[in-house]
Amino acid sequence: MNICTIGGSGFVGTRLITLLQGTHEVLNLDKAPSDAHAPITKLADVRDPESYAAKLSGQDAVVLLAAEHRDDVSPTSLYYDVNVQGMRNVLVAMDAAGVKQIVFTSSVAIYGMNQPKPPKETSKEAPFNHYGQSKWDAEEVLQEWIAKGAGRSALVIRPTVIFGEKNRGNVYNLLKQIYTGKFLMIGNGKNRKSMAYVGNVVAFIEHKLENGFSDLEVFNYVDKPDFDMNTLVSEIYRHKGQAVPQLRIPYSIGLLGGYCFDLLAKVIGRALPISSIRVKKFCASTEINSDKLENSGFVRPIGFKESLQLTLSAEFGTKKKD
Repeated sequence: MNICTIGGSGFVGTRLITLLQGTHEVLNLDKAPSDAHAPITKLADVRDPESYAAKLSGQDAVVLLAAEHRDDVSPTSLYYDVNVQGMRNVLVAMDAAGVKQIVFTSSVAIYGMNQPKPPKETSKEAPFNHYGQSKWDAEEVLQEWIAKGAGRSALVIRPTVIFGEKNRGNVYNLLKQIYTGKFLMIGNGKNRKSMAYVGNVVAFIEHKLENGFSDLEVFNYVDKPDFDMNTLVSEIYRHKGQAVPQLRIPYSIGLLGGYCFDLLAKVIGRALPISSIRVKKFCASTEINSDKLENSGFVRPIGFKESLQLTLSAEFGTKKKD
């Protein structure tokens, strides 16, 4: 297949392109250059259709990865300019080029936090921030495009937090804090976390591209089992070869500290590694239902515990002896 990744210069896109290049022709369009895949990367911005519309000619499928996703994006209108209007722009360009298939990486952020039951694909959307709301708005734009028919098909993947080698997101920040001795446990640690390994996520995208999808298909993406935060932190300290510190900060105090860092960030005009939203995310239960994925026929290349250990070894050295 001829596959165009839009926003493929980042963490997930780099892994996906590496995987797809073995059997497919890949073009990458991104506003940032790609260190790993420079020869096939062209500069483009989803907000500027003229920068990429002509390049979609001859493509069999588009994988839309481009997104504003950080917790501290300012102004917040950028979430909607990139994630929602960007979707509209890409779909118009696809129609003009005759491209009928799209894979869109949405997010479980559309479900919100601390749901009474692990949400599944048919659960009601309840985003708690602009990122989650803009991802849901983008999905609604995609639904309208699919409703036009004429052979259009879309795969929507809603991954939970993605981790892996060379990731520099919230999971990496947690790992780094533990390995540099700057970690303090907030809350009781009983909140459960669904997570996803990047190698498995891109393998699922490849699986669906090669096996096909029709109309609109939606999948939550999670690698099981879900750990509670106590277990996850214990696994990381076990790899480090140390016992988990016993000191804990009550959630209310931790959240107050997060608000203080929010205020400080505004005063100094730059983002800080601690914020109220990150405290909320750390202490929230984000357990996601993946029954549809389990019944899809897809087999994950690597188990969750093994992928966590691989990531720790790649970033911080091999596992210490028990």
